[in-house]
This record gives sequence, C-alpha cells and structure tokens, in this order.
Amino acid sequence: MGKTPFLTQLASFFKATRSFIVFITLMLVFRSACADWYTVPTGSMQPTIHIGDRVTVNKMAYDLRLPFSKLVLLRTGEPARGDIMVFDSNAAQNRLIKRVVGLPGDTVEMQDEVLLINGKPLAYRQEDDTNLLTTATEQLGELAHQVQWDKSRPAVFANFSAITIPEDYYLVLGDNRRQSADSRVYGLVPRHELLGRASYVAFSMDYDNYYLPRADRFAKSLYSEH
Repeated sequence: MGKTPFLTQLASFFKATRSFIVFITLMLVFRSACADWYTVPTGSMQPTIHIGDRVTVNKMAYDLRLPFSKLVLLRTGEPARGDIMVFDSNAAQNRLIKRVVGLPGDTVEMQDEVLLINGKPLAYRQEDDTNLLTTATEQLGELAHQVQWDKSRPAVFANFSAITIPEDYYLVLGDNRRQSADSRVYGLVPRHELLGRASYVAFSMDYDNYYLPRADRFAKSLYSEH
C-alpha cells in the first residue's frame, strides 16, 4: 500500500527542513544545559546590572544537568564569594539574580548596612553621595564591586544577626541594598536551586527611551574592577 498524500507531504517536509530541525534541537539543548541569557526586570542589582539588561548565564558553572530537566549529572564547580548567581527560588516563587556574599561555613552579619564576614567588616570606599543616593565600592574578598543605597527608601534591612551558613547553602544580596528582596527576606539559597553564573551583559534595552539599545552595555563584564 502506498503512502497517503499527507504522509508523503510530511516526509518531504521533514526531509527539506531536517537541517533546520537539527539546528533548533541542538540550540534548545545548549540553552537548557550549557548557557542561556536572563532578562533582568528589576533594579535590585543596580548599579552592576540595569533594568533591561540581558545577561549571559553559564549553566555549567556549578552543575552539569540532564537537558530539559533539573537532574544533576555532575558537579562542575562551587560558587565563589562575589559570584552573581541566577536561581529558581522556591521561597520567592520566582527566578532571581543576586550576588553570593556568604559561603558554607561562613558566619555573616550586617550592622548599620555594613557586612561582617567571619567577624571582619568589609571595606567600603564611597564613590558618590547625594540627597537621593549613595554609591560605594565594596571589597568582597578579592572582588571589588559597586553597591548603592537609595535614600528615598527606609533602611528596613540594615541589620541582621550573625548566621553561620550550613553546607550547600548560600547567603545572597542584591547590590541595590535598600531595594532588594534577597536572603534578608527569603532566607538562604539551597544549592539545588542554582541555575548558573551570570557573566556578561549580552545587550540592554532602555525601557525609558523607546526600548532603544544601550550601546555602552553591550558585552559588558559584570565583574569589572572599579
């Protein structure tokens, strides 16, 4: 019995488009297991990450997962202090991007918006101070990065008591310290929620200027020294 016209047309279609289908499949596998990008919808990581940035995420930085699943096949690395991580937060019921401040075994606290790690306060170098905003460079281990405090917002989370971080958990904060729902709200981040390490701004759209691209954000490293 010969093929029906429909099956003949379907076979012809797959034959004509198989290269494209293979390409799309491989791209989806790559994005699922290796690397992807993440659109940042809020200002919780300003000034490091702007609203409208699309940041690249190395999904193999910490784990190798079975494509299209959360099954970990192999641990490929461990988060370092200062890493910017993307993770699916069960507590927040949302995908978040924050900076790793506390590692397993660390004791972390905050006093008047100054971080103390293992009893030692971090060093801060003030960059700018206006009626609305204070920016400073925070020395987080070997990494120097910028943080800011929006003076229009109350310092609700300026203090928290010392907490010792257990194995496979991390304390994360946003660089926009008065405008970030992070470990001060949702608690420590368990390792199984990690999706990857953010590295660069792929490109950025200015939502306040007709969604025009920001040329100065293109391929910008998120770990540039200040």
